[in-house]
Amino acid sequence: MADNKSRVALVTGGTGGLGTAMCERLYKDGYKVVANYKDFTKALQWREEAKKWRENELRMGIDIHIVEGDVADFKSANAMMKEIEEEVGPVDILVNNAGITRDAPLHKMTPEQWHEVMDTNLNSVFNCSRAVIEGMIARGWGRIINISSVNGSKGAYGQTNYSAAKSAMYGFAKSLALETAKKGITVNCISPGYIGTAMVMAIKEEIRDKIVAQVPNPRFGKPEEIAKMVSYLASDDAAYITGANMAVNGGLHMY
Repeated sequence: MADNKSRVALVTGGTGGLGTAMCERLYKDGYKVVANYKDFTKALQWREEAKKWRENELRMGIDIHIVEGDVADFKSANAMMKEIEEEVGPVDILVNNAGITRDAPLHKMTPEQWHEVMDTNLNSVFNCSRAVIEGMIARGWGRIINISSVNGSKGAYGQTNYSAAKSAMYGFAKSLALETAKKGITVNCISPGYIGTAMVMAIKEEIRDKIVAQVPNPRFGKPEEIAKMVSYLASDDAAYITGANMAVNGGLHMY
């Protein structure tokens, strides 16, 4: 069993609400952690915000590397992986967490809204997984964890793009799990329900109450609860779990 300190974990969209919790948990588990944020060459404030995010983590004693890269772009994702390998080491644990929403009912949805979500939420999974899978096979160990969504399982009004992408992440995971099961690699999904990130908690209280009322366990999930599931699936203890979809939704959707 390898020491976690020798393993590198990459979380795409790692500076967001869920991503932060995942990065912090993996760091506490002893991994070398890298948080990806999108390369906005025309919006330098994103780069500055990522630096501020890292500085805030350092103040808490958490040393997480940050790396630019547009995971929706194949070339950018590959360049990012090469940078990580050169500066930190080859990626052993990939958490495909990057995601966006562009909600609209289908009869009003534009091609741009469809493709933006597909590129960021689904094509990124191919781009990043393709960039690390050969190295994982060569080393005989790897973890790929896709952050899907309850809406990928049950659907959601105005989210044909988002729900389709999140559902497809699971199909991707099952097939890649079959391809790599004998190589020491596991590929799984986590499907969160409504999680109380800072963005969600900023919604008006009356709207939050209506959301919570739909959940049998009547509360928002905690980002740390998703992070703990990531931590488990990344560990050697989860070596016999592959091709699975872990529903963490308080009973909102059971299957």
